[in-house]
Amino acid sequence: MNEIVENIKEELIKRCNTYNEKYNYDFWNDHIKYVVKNAVELAKEYNADIEIVELGALLHDIAKPSEFGPREEHNVYGVKIAEELLTKLNYPEDRKERVKECVLRHRGSKDLPRNTIEEQCVADADVIAHFECIPSLFHLVYNEMNLSVEAGENYLKKKLERDYNKLSDKTREIIKERYENIIKVLFVNK
Repeated sequence: MNEIVENIKEELIKRCNTYNEKYNYDFWNDHIKYVVKNAVELAKEYNADIEIVELGALLHDIAKPSEFGPREEHNVYGVKIAEELLTKLNYPEDRKERVKECVLRHRGSKDLPRNTIEEQCVADADVIAHFECIPSLFHLVYNEMNLSVEAGENYLKKKLERDYNKLSDKTREIIKERYENIIKVLFVNK
């Protein structure tokens, strides 16, 4: 791992640990590490710039554990944090802009166009992470949203369906079997 990536990772984990101490939710271990792993795998599969993708994946949700800006605009505020951190590390301006676009455009719920394969890799990896850490989704529906079992189940099924449909066509095909298995196991009679 190169020095820039390692420095960003260390800073992110520090912020995640601080957040976890306050709120008992570990963004790194419950979400971001899965996004990074999947983003790098997709970057290799799609012949994308691995460093740009890895940095974009590391920084995609940094505004959340940083508690910077409203959660629903974390992608916009994440761009500001990415700018600050990458500037401190003297990251090349043209590459910094590409990372910031990955952070800005990762959110499927905002329906932002993905203009590069790197942006698509980060956005797809963010969705795939939801399929790899189902317990964090349970935390969302039953702890944060405080839904009943039935309402939580309905919300979770619809969320997973929406997420799957947000994936690029090629990535959707890659994880189709995994998605179908998750749906079968979680929603046996639905």
